[in-house]
Amino acid sequence: MAASARLVLLGPPGAGKGTQAQLLEQEFGAVQISTGDILRKAVADQTPLGKQAGDYLKRGALVPDDVIINLIAERLQQNDCAKGFVLDGFPRTIPQAESLDVILKKLALSLNCVLSVQVPREVIIERLAGRRTCKKCGALSHVVFEPQRQPGVCDRCGGELLQRDDDREETIANRLTVYDAQTAPLVDYYRRQGALREIDGVGSIGDIRARVMTALGGLVS
Repeated sequence: MAASARLVLLGPPGAGKGTQAQLLEQEFGAVQISTGDILRKAVADQTPLGKQAGDYLKRGALVPDDVIINLIAERLQQNDCAKGFVLDGFPRTIPQAESLDVILKKLALSLNCVLSVQVPREVIIERLAGRRTCKKCGALSHVVFEPQRQPGVCDRCGGELLQRDDDREETIANRLTVYDAQTAPLVDYYRRQGALREIDGVGSIGDIRARVMTALGGLVS
């Protein structure tokens, strides 16, 4: 049995990676590491890397790989990662995966497993296109899975429900195209390493969690 959970979660937008990462964090005491979260914290804390990243973000440019990779390297060396980590949103490309291999080798660590959450394209579009956000309180709902008593009105506060621009069908389709081009090849990369476990991501949160735990059987203590 492994001494700690060291995992990567792969999957397209809307696959439910964030939810499963939180459950894995609770199960194993591992730290969920989201590139978005550490990027925002570094910028807010004005660390040297945060200042670099902030310069790109102010210009509306993508933060370069080397900055993201250095942020991940710093994060993995922090004390709370001693019990393990769940990487959510990194790596996104083959070069990032190769850089992660280098980082882990320097830390004398290796991944227990890479979980690829598989969800059909039409299901992802249904999940994301149906999401609504309350303009007033920020609560999330869904027109199919969590309908409100009055369409377009938040049950919690009575505020107006809006569809975010990145949840519109055409935007989702573009995001999935980018994923297929850049991130999907990681599945083959980790399959060749023998680290990949593929998970059916359709069903309830509990169903998917059960599949994840079955896939991890014997790999993580």
